[in-house]
Amino acid sequence: MTRTIMTAGAANPDEASDGRRPASARWLIAGAAALVALILTMGISTMTRLGNDQVVSVPAADSADAGFARDMAVHHQQAVEMAYIIRDRTTDEDVRRLAYDIAQTQANQRGMLLGWLDLWGLPKISSDGYMAWMEGEGHDGHETKSGSLMPGMATRTDIDQLNKARGQAAEVLFLQLLTEHHAGGVTMARACVEQCTVPQERALAKGMVDAQQSEIVLMADMLKERGAAPR
Repeated sequence: MTRTIMTAGAANPDEASDGRRPASARWLIAGAAALVALILTMGISTMTRLGNDQVVSVPAADSADAGFARDMAVHHQQAVEMAYIIRDRTTDEDVRRLAYDIAQTQANQRGMLLGWLDLWGLPKISSDGYMAWMEGEGHDGHETKSGSLMPGMATRTDIDQLNKARGQAAEVLFLQLLTEHHAGGVTMARACVEQCTVPQERALAKGMVDAQQSEIVLMADMLKERGAAPR
């Protein structure tokens, strides 16, 4: 049902109207991401509770594992929000397919991160604020735009501009904002790969790095096709 909503207006969501390679591979990746999400969540659940009496230690509330889960859930939510905005601002099928992939993948991953916090019995909001978990640096030590919560996140002004844009102007702004958003997400995911201790969470973070770097390259090509470039 979600797929139909995100690709409304397309004759066939798996075929590009300009003759370029079909997007079937991306749909398969999205499905695989959902399956991996289920497997990883089950793995953490098994690791957290081994039988009725034996409970394995879970990350501390101020650990990198908990901090990454909390912050990346917020980071992902904004990407999903922007993906749904662009759906209604353009009829370009390539951009709409990319938005669909981002919305589905990051919504699934966000659910995993919040689910793990529930399994660990940890709060979803940190009293220390965002990014305190990143070793050796506080929030002020990371590259963030004025008014942005975390690395790569769009500001409220950015979101307002995206809401007002239409057609190719909206496409360009979306691709620029998501390029910045992905770059910030990669920085955070790499930190988790280095600092997190839960194997399943580190595996998820590594997958985020690989996938988002690939999409950054794709978005650079899409911007070039529109006579634009990353900001």
